[in-house]
Amino acid sequence: MAVPRTAPILVASNRGPVSYTLGQDGSLTARRGGGGLVSGLSAIGPDANAVWVCAALGEGDRAAARRAGDSHLNPGDTGGQQVRMLDIAPDVFAAAYNGIANSVLWFIHHLLYQTPVEPVFDAEFADQWAAYEAYNAAFADALAEEAVDEAAVLVQDYHLALVPAMLRERRPDLRIGHFSHTPWAPPDYYRLLPDEVAAGVLRGILGGDRAAFLTERWAGAFADCCAAVLGAEIVRDGDGDGDGDGDGDGAATAVRFEGRETRLGVHGLGADADFLRQRSRQADVDERLTSLRAQIGPDRKSIVRVDRTELSKNIVRGLLAYRRLLETHPEWRERVVHVAFAYPSRQDLAVYRDYTERVRRIAEEINAEYGTEGWTPVALHVKDDFARSLAAYRLADVALVNPIRDGMNLVAKEVPVVSERGCALVLSREAGAYAELGDDALVVNPYDVEATARALDAALRMSDGERADRTKRLAAAATALPPQAWFLAQLRAL
Repeated sequence: MAVPRTAPILVASNRGPVSYTLGQDGSLTARRGGGGLVSGLSAIGPDANAVWVCAALGEGDRAAARRAGDSHLNPGDTGGQQVRMLDIAPDVFAAAYNGIANSVLWFIHHLLYQTPVEPVFDAEFADQWAAYEAYNAAFADALAEEAVDEAAVLVQDYHLALVPAMLRERRPDLRIGHFSHTPWAPPDYYRLLPDEVAAGVLRGILGGDRAAFLTERWAGAFADCCAAVLGAEIVRDGDGDGDGDGDGDGAATAVRFEGRETRLGVHGLGADADFLRQRSRQADVDERLTSLRAQIGPDRKSIVRVDRTELSKNIVRGLLAYRRLLETHPEWRERVVHVAFAYPSRQDLAVYRDYTERVRRIAEEINAEYGTEGWTPVALHVKDDFARSLAAYRLADVALVNPIRDGMNLVAKEVPVVSERGCALVLSREAGAYAELGDDALVVNPYDVEATARALDAALRMSDGERADRTKRLAAAATALPPQAWFLAQLRAL
């Protein structure tokens, strides 16, 4: 039976707002998620008839999707949102998600390859790419079925880069936008991809009316790739003659290719100040704050980091910089603790398991080398605990955010919002957040361990007054575009 077209607004993303656990008796338990998209979609209200299309990620999700069929999930499970969950074949999903999205596109945009030995684009890659195409086509089919005439469709992230062009073929009447939550690689690195794949990803996004990014830098890199790979025309601010030949000297504003123009936009996702301040003062956070303070000890400063053990987050070099701080500034020994939250990520991939183990090993080495009976230099936590993360935000004297490359990095924005006494921010210039927070952070080259150690020393020595003043300015910048405003800005721009 055909799905009735009911949705004037649609969102598409790999992960949806709910996940399911399948019990031994066949029962399903729903767990609602958070994040910017959930907050953003709630901003348009329940009467807007919006539909969220997502993929089933595990067995519980697949069972829920099969029971729903082509209909929507039980709104009691989704907080009242209309959600269509796609039961994509597990082997297709795994090849698309792990094989292409997380092991190729993520690595390209975060510049993570060890190029003497990787990537290798062989027959296995070709099969995985076919699965990625099939996975994107499943989303395009579902969106085409759900959307009313001239509906607005917001497609999210690198998992679904082909959807805009596929959806355009199926439903040319729709207004289609794509948003990239990652950085975008510069042309020379992007062209590590096989030529037809590099072109296919760009053509996919250019199928939309609009392509949006977290910073002007990433939007510019996308435009540069379109010019280098496709020979597309780039329209820039100051291109007064309007011929799209890129002779303006301003930011890229649109890409013209094969008779169509795709506008470029920038929406710097901010922290949700109201939620963070309310949540960070709840009883479970207070309990964890007491525990963390006991672990750090009285009269000691804290350097806090909160990350997944994602390769791009650069946790290893952060630990090496802390070790260098203790080596070159012995006066900090027994006076500071590095509270490092490194929550395991993508442990189904061997390279991530190896990285997580290396983080553990270096933390243990630092503690063995410098620790004393009453002082453990590194307090490493690997069990994901949001309340404990918020507690660490509250007490941090220094926040270390040093990614190799990051689309935004919301931790850098959340810490100043929650901080109780002001927190000095040591921030990588390769984080998207640098564009908004760089003036009031201590900015580092993420590869430079020596310079990062010096920045940590300067941050620890910063006066209380300067730290508090900087934190106020950081918090104001960090909350300029909270999730609901961020989502609505994209919708209005379509």
